[in-house]
Amino acid sequence: MKKTKKLTINKYPEKIKDSVIYEVNIRQYTEEGTFKAFKKHIPRLKELGVDILWLMPVHPVGQKNKKGELGSSYSVQNYTEINPEFGTKEDFADLVEYIHKNRMMIILDWVANHTAWDNVWIDKHKDWYIQDSSGNIVSPCKDWEDVAKLDYQNRQMRQEMIKSMQYWLSEFDIDGFRCDMAMLVPTDFWNDARKELEKVKPVFMLAEAEEPDLMISAFNANYSWDLLHLAESIAKAHKRGVDLIDYFLDDPKKFISKTIRMTFTTNHDENSWNGTVFERFGDSYKTFSAFMFVIPGMPLIYNGQEACVNKRIKFFDKDSIEWKNCEMSDFLKKLCKLKHQNKALWNGQCGSPLVFVPCETNFHISTFIRQKDENKLLLLFNLSNNPTEVKYTDTKAEGHYFEYFSGEKYEIKVGNTYKLKPWEFLILIEKIKVS
Repeated sequence: MKKTKKLTINKYPEKIKDSVIYEVNIRQYTEEGTFKAFKKHIPRLKELGVDILWLMPVHPVGQKNKKGELGSSYSVQNYTEINPEFGTKEDFADLVEYIHKNRMMIILDWVANHTAWDNVWIDKHKDWYIQDSSGNIVSPCKDWEDVAKLDYQNRQMRQEMIKSMQYWLSEFDIDGFRCDMAMLVPTDFWNDARKELEKVKPVFMLAEAEEPDLMISAFNANYSWDLLHLAESIAKAHKRGVDLIDYFLDDPKKFISKTIRMTFTTNHDENSWNGTVFERFGDSYKTFSAFMFVIPGMPLIYNGQEACVNKRIKFFDKDSIEWKNCEMSDFLKKLCKLKHQNKALWNGQCGSPLVFVPCETNFHISTFIRQKDENKLLLLFNLSNNPTEVKYTDTKAEGHYFEYFSGEKYEIKVGNTYKLKPWEFLILIEKIKVS
């Protein structure tokens, strides 16, 4: 197997300062469900504005106790092999090289909490797994009977896990990992892993977790689950736009300043188990898609969002995505372009903080400013299913703007009234001079 050409492009923060992440389910992405078939989509994704490709697990899937026809991608049979359904290691190396040639990064989904019951470790190293009082290996929880829980008290297992992660960096030049259920694995393991991975090359690390201690040394970015659930509650009128103020005031206090929060309206778990964006957000799906791009954080696009896929993609069985152009294609492309071009929206410390702007009492409005250097945005969202009016009471909102999508000009003044339709939002941009 030829090794990929080294193209380290992800040194933090230069590469990820304005990145958009995109989740790829190779199994369902095409009818073929292969690396070669997915490779044909790379130019389209580049044009869309995607920077980081996160591939769901690419390892062979466990067959013992498997669920459905194909089993779970998160039931790993061998950490250093490729799922033969996807192709060969040569196919994967070719894909990584092509992604890098297109100036994009690739991170792999890493499942460190558990393995398949027929993982290559399980017979030779039973002591690497959690066992009950009778000496039987156990599952992590009742609903996860298809996987076996690893024991992080075992130092030898830890070393082998890190060695397996390093393999994908040294042999294939991938750029990092999205770490599944990272909070179920001890933080000190992740700290050790990050140190050892960096000896191979700089890595971008994304935690499926919100535990603050994971962000100190191990990870660059994490999930914003709490924000997603708050957004869903607002979409269903269980919460109000004003409730976002407390969230954005409190959330930064939990994490060290370099933390990047991944923002999203959907992903593989949400789509498959909780419903499509159309089910969960109704008429507000576009509004919250835009919202997740303009608040502090790194926005995620889940495969199929740009094609308006309106189905719960099956998790354990073949269920190909139907690719078509729809309103979300150009919409997301424009949001990616805005993210890249406007420094105020950049990720983490490279962007600007969010400053809420007072207006006359309207509990369904969320309006805030993000400003860095000459870049100033006034963001105005009607987070309700009713028409509403906004009247600003603070002069910091005043200025001459144009709306990003429509190009319409706006003069914002204290005391003036601005009308918004149900779920309407305005992304207002003002170019200011910096002395």
